[in-house]
Amino acid sequence: MVIESNIKVKNRQYSYSEIVEITDCFKTIVGEGGFGKVYLGILKDETQVAVKLLSPSSKQGYKEFQAEAQVLMIVHHRNLVSLVGYCDEGENNALIYEYMVNGNLHQHLSGLEYLHNGCKPSIIHRDLKTSNILLNENMQAKIADFGLSRAFAAENDSHVSTRPAGTLGYLDPESQASGNFNKKSDVYSFGIVLFELITGRPAIIREPEEDTHIVDWVYPIIESGDIQSIVDPRLQGKFHTNSAWKAVEIAMSCVPTAAIQRPDMSQVLAELKECLALEMSNGTKQKQGDRGQYDNFKKSTHNDLFAA
Repeated sequence: MVIESNIKVKNRQYSYSEIVEITDCFKTIVGEGGFGKVYLGILKDETQVAVKLLSPSSKQGYKEFQAEAQVLMIVHHRNLVSLVGYCDEGENNALIYEYMVNGNLHQHLSGLEYLHNGCKPSIIHRDLKTSNILLNENMQAKIADFGLSRAFAAENDSHVSTRPAGTLGYLDPESQASGNFNKKSDVYSFGIVLFELITGRPAIIREPEEDTHIVDWVYPIIESGDIQSIVDPRLQGKFHTNSAWKAVEIAMSCVPTAAIQRPDMSQVLAELKECLALEMSNGTKQKQGDRGQYDNFKKSTHNDLFAA
């Protein structure tokens, strides 16, 4: 019996028996998410791949499986994972990706700007988080997991109205309340990812008394001007004050409650490049927690970001 796939893509279609062979009977699990488990696979030419198998009990379903396959056929960028093939055989559904040997960012970022401004129509990811940013052997970051992504119906669309999506801690408060997701929703999530990178702390900080969102944790420390207490302690103070404050400023600009106050990803990318250049060019170690640099940072930051 031949089962016709609903996915119209050019990538190779694999049978379920081939998936079983590629993964050596699903021997090695390399990841797991709402879609299902991800297994290590080896193609006949010895190429390593990651095989994401849709679980029958998945929170996501066949619709998200189709959406992810379609998105990865449309968009191609060095900071987006590549789709090698798929299996769409009755209840057996799988996506085959390039294998990212260094796992994801949560375990250890310009692809988003391409989705927003390089694609026509624009695409919003809607579930950007550190566990959806994978790292290859050269530690190059690539965005993955497009099951919840949506494209604007037309160029002049400002948002898409849809069912709730995303992950606690990364959700844009305004979009969560209204149900209207747009490019600025992804910008908010990206800001949370930046704060995780800067601080080394998770989006939701688990504490004995109560859980704290990373933005609520970092705000009062920013107010005090104590950059040493903000930056990941594993760096042991080996960072430059100017570039650290610049990184914090960029993250802050991404997370206002009102979407209209957030920058476009192209602006965020430009600012990050400046931040990197600042770090690379700053050859003189500066005193950590320099109050003067904090004052410059606060002057250059919108006052409403510090509002209670």
